[in-house]
Amino acid sequence: MYDMTIRLQSGGKCLYEQIYEHIKQEIREGRLLKGERLPSTRALAEYLQVARSTVDYAYDQLLSEGYIEARPYRGYYVCPMEDLFQIEADFQKLTEPDASRVKEERGGAGRGERPDLSPQGLSAAEDGERSAAPRWICDFSPNDIDMTGFPFGVWKRITKNILNEGNSDLFAQGEPQGDYDLRLTISRYLHSSRGVNCAPEQIIVGAGNDYLLMLLEKILGRGVRIAMENPTYKRAYRIFQSFAYDIVTVDTDQNGILASRLRQQEADVVYVMPSHQFPTGTVMSIGRRAELLRWADGAKNRYLIEDDYDSEFRYRGKPIPSLQSSDKQGRVIYMGTFSKAIAPAIRVSYMVLPRALLERYRRECYFYSCTVSRIDQRILNEFIRDGYFERHLNKMRKRYRAKHDLLLECLEPFQKKFVLSGEDAGLHLLLTARGTVTEEELLRAAEKEKIKVYGLSDSLVASAARNATILLGFGALDEGEITEGICRLQKAWL
Repeated sequence: MYDMTIRLQSGGKCLYEQIYEHIKQEIREGRLLKGERLPSTRALAEYLQVARSTVDYAYDQLLSEGYIEARPYRGYYVCPMEDLFQIEADFQKLTEPDASRVKEERGGAGRGERPDLSPQGLSAAEDGERSAAPRWICDFSPNDIDMTGFPFGVWKRITKNILNEGNSDLFAQGEPQGDYDLRLTISRYLHSSRGVNCAPEQIIVGAGNDYLLMLLEKILGRGVRIAMENPTYKRAYRIFQSFAYDIVTVDTDQNGILASRLRQQEADVVYVMPSHQFPTGTVMSIGRRAELLRWADGAKNRYLIEDDYDSEFRYRGKPIPSLQSSDKQGRVIYMGTFSKAIAPAIRVSYMVLPRALLERYRRECYFYSCTVSRIDQRILNEFIRDGYFERHLNKMRKRYRAKHDLLLECLEPFQKKFVLSGEDAGLHLLLTARGTVTEEELLRAAEKEKIKVYGLSDSLVASAARNATILLGFGALDEGEITEGICRLQKAWL
């Protein structure tokens, strides 16, 4: 492989991002062929006269998205890329609703019930009440977040200003899909941060993913055969069970759900978490995403449900583009939440429907009213629109990254007996035992040290032969708790 000629521009985009985008475009357009070797990071850095870390960041992002692969002691090589979907789209056309659409959306309302919040990941409510004894010194919950950084002052000020306006419309029944202004703000945020291409009219706002999944069942209808990864987000599995859906599981590998196995299942819908799979932390490769989209295009009424529950927290490179951003045929139902990024009590999630399903929703589900208070919608809209959300995310990313890095440092002594995975994104990582120790033995040993950890088996739908794996969440812990907790686990397990 010869050195690459990349025209780096001063100002504007970061240098590593320019390198990343150049190589990605070369691969997409076929100028870099599958199996072709890329220059080493050292050689390319010297050739471009940039810091080696700049090239490292670019290569790490390409690795994360599945454009290239690292072969031990050999270097970096281009991955097979067949029938890739482009993520660029004319956002202006998608986000400018015509007058008739706006008028239609602003009228009409119905009745609905407000469900419980659906937090992402394992929860005490799902798996039984926590034992009163022993009192945990440290709880490595993969579900909890750090609430000490919540901008209470800003939230209080926005709330006070809204209530002082005396706007009686806020106490009237709103639009079934959620207030238009909030949906417009969400659509702009999703496009800039996740590459999601949608108009406000395609978004439905609801109080948690539970409600949105129940609404989706009304839209998709009964008799649906749904495929899920194994392990998976167990709460979603139980909700689908309550619909009497025929649920099948599909094996995964390091690139995500196996499309070859999926074709054998005759499923109608697939539920996936491509940007950060729970609980394994796997990032689905670009090639695998293209396979999933081809599968969905292979028959009428096939859809992919993309649960993008914590994409805001990535600690190396930039966020992975959403699966929906590559969808050109209207096959992806995109779901997201503010529970992880802001606070679980915000109780606001959203769903982006493809155009075909949007028409079905308007025809058959228009009478379900929005389950989120209009006051809460207004507060959230101003929080995002006025830049407070972006500043909050930047602050929390720094906090979580510091905790993430500290946890990795503390876990170095464990590497002889455990394999570490799921790092560099999200609020938890995984330790997989190298030996024959069982998950139950690890849990009991940790309990003796008054440390609460979580087994991967809690997320398994079907039993599978695998080494004992433990989830370690760090979101709600401070540095002292992380250090103390890992020291005790070291006594228990090493």
